[in-house]
Amino acid sequence: MDPVHDRDMAADVLADVAEAAPGYLSALDTRPVRDATSHALLDGLDGPLPEDGHGSADAVAELLRIGTAAATHSSGPRFFHFVVGGSTPAAMAGDWVTSLLDQLSGMWTASAFATTAEAVALRWLKDLFGLPPQWGGVLTPSATFANLTGLACARQWWGERHGIDVAADGIAGLPRMPVIASGYVHPSVRKALQILGFGRDTGQILARDEAGRADLDGMRRALEETGPAVLVACAGEVNAGDFDPVDAMADLAAEHGAWLHVDGAFGLFAALSPRTAHLVDGVTRADSVAADGHKWLNVPYESGFAFVREPRWLGTTFGSWHAPYLAPADETAVDYNCLGPESSRRARALPIWASLRAYGRNGHRAMVERHLDLAERLEFLVDQSPDLELLAPAQLCVVCFRYTAPDRDLDALNAALGRAILDDGRVYVGTTVYKGMTALRPAIVNWRTTEEDIDLLVTVVRELGARL
Repeated sequence: MDPVHDRDMAADVLADVAEAAPGYLSALDTRPVRDATSHALLDGLDGPLPEDGHGSADAVAELLRIGTAAATHSSGPRFFHFVVGGSTPAAMAGDWVTSLLDQLSGMWTASAFATTAEAVALRWLKDLFGLPPQWGGVLTPSATFANLTGLACARQWWGERHGIDVAADGIAGLPRMPVIASGYVHPSVRKALQILGFGRDTGQILARDEAGRADLDGMRRALEETGPAVLVACAGEVNAGDFDPVDAMADLAAEHGAWLHVDGAFGLFAALSPRTAHLVDGVTRADSVAADGHKWLNVPYESGFAFVREPRWLGTTFGSWHAPYLAPADETAVDYNCLGPESSRRARALPIWASLRAYGRNGHRAMVERHLDLAERLEFLVDQSPDLELLAPAQLCVVCFRYTAPDRDLDALNAALGRAILDDGRVYVGTTVYKGMTALRPAIVNWRTTEEDIDLLVTVVRELGARL
């Protein structure tokens, strides 16, 4: 069926989705995060490519039938497995508007609306996080892309220190860019280094203990030997929510002329609360900062943002295409595809703009502080349970603990417990390895999560642990 014959169905199929949405959303508070018995429905996605097609009404109905049952309901309040927020009402509606308008957000001439929304969203985000307004910024699909953006700017800076324009001439003939980090460095940073041509395993990891805390003295010695280098600070590591000493690392960067990149995927949101703002001291002294929107901002996938102290690095690193059909940009007509790694990019600013407009600074601060309270509640319940052991203090939104039992291999027991929790589906949390111990590390960043959800998490962990 040629889509032109489906023109009159657009309103109907959108209405079908809108009609299904309230029931699905209201059930998120009580339904299992995953129902393993529904996986048989996934077979309905398969089959040969239709020759003539079934029409939009049939296709959308099938997606709704299968997806509302077989999807992992990560937008719900008991998805603690990864650091994943849900979608607030304003953000979800903003994302629907994004698909409705289908703007090319990378070029002013393609959509002044989308590029203006991005400029405003970036300005509001800098205000929210306390970053200087003169910094440059660009929206990205994720923190991985945001880390890639910041580290690509670092690579351009580092090349100039060696007399090379990396954007124009590449890195051939240059020595490997020194990258120094603590044991908290996230795989997304390694992936960015891999993509940038330096290798994912070439960074110098300097940690002073088994948890991965930064060895500042070791970093100082390394910087004395390397010359121009890149320091990577982690603001919120995924196992226990700990932070590198960003301010002290900024001192080292200033002393040795290094580039400081801060990976603040979710930890950057510590700036929103007076209770945790000290954890991000020094971030405003960084050269580049990365964070996610689909974590604690609770906007839909995909959403990230990169900020750079000197805006020129974004244009130098990602611009100058020499494409005659692209009009030159100025301070008003910004072409964001020349400031980041994407060329074709959806208008992901719209759900961010809608969320910030809807809830403001105080609303987002209240959400963060409510999650801090919930993390403290979980920490308290773990401490009070004779069969649970807290492995690290809860500094932010991640609580690291394990199930205990006498005369048992606790690593094997907790690995089995993690699998059992996912199979059970009432709550969703996986395992990690912290200080050599297999542990659970639920992350609390969903706007829907309540005390009842935290209590259920502890109940399920203890119930399944006792069975094992």
